[in-house]
Amino acid sequence: MATFNGKVAIVTGSARGIGKSIAMKLAQAGADIVVTDTDSDGIRQTAQEIETLGRKALAVQCNVAVGTEVAELVKKTLDAFPAIDILVNNAGITRDNLLVRMDEKDWDLVLSVNLKGPFLVTKAVCQIMMKQRRGRIINVASVVGLMGNAGQVNYAASKGGLVAFTKSVAKEFASRNITCNAVAPGFISTPMTDKLDEKVRENYLKVIPLNRFGSADDVANTILFLASDEAGYITGQVIGIDGGMFMR
Repeated sequence: MATFNGKVAIVTGSARGIGKSIAMKLAQAGADIVVTDTDSDGIRQTAQEIETLGRKALAVQCNVAVGTEVAELVKKTLDAFPAIDILVNNAGITRDNLLVRMDEKDWDLVLSVNLKGPFLVTKAVCQIMMKQRRGRIINVASVVGLMGNAGQVNYAASKGGLVAFTKSVAKEFASRNITCNAVAPGFISTPMTDKLDEKVRENYLKVIPLNRFGSADDVANTILFLASDEAGYITGQVIGIDGGMFMR
């Protein structure tokens, strides 16, 4: 198992769900964590759980789509820690609807959080990583960004854009020993997906060759590897975590 003793990781959208699992997994491996989300109660709870593991945790409320809040996030991180070694851009939202029924505000909101957010956070953090001449950036995209999905044109566009963003960032910063990769989760069991109608869940299972839904830990384990020294020769890649739902 990779060890991250002395490393500092920022995980956006880490108050709950997949983001929390990523933060906890990195902490279990030895990293100190900056927990950030718009959910103030959630980030405090996650930070407390990380501290019970003997790691340092900083909870910072932040909307990643707002530049001034992102700047404050980075400032507070550097006030508390000597470096930023790992960035996981996980924060994301959905506002699903068919294209002809989708409000412009729902398009703008999803693109703002899911794509502008990673742009703002990565831009701010990369300036630190370039000075350090090291860093790991992992973006949480989606299988929907690779294959599309009816009723999710805004979400699919944001995640497809994040894939292209990942590859471009990887090329720009490789010479500074900064890698940038993405993961593309498929159907992952979360409290939100657990509420879906049973018929909907059955239909999803039919297109997953492994015939099961993924877990938040499946995503976190892959990110743990991409953030490690062992993944130092991997950059600009998109790793599917979807049980074979989309093979390329």
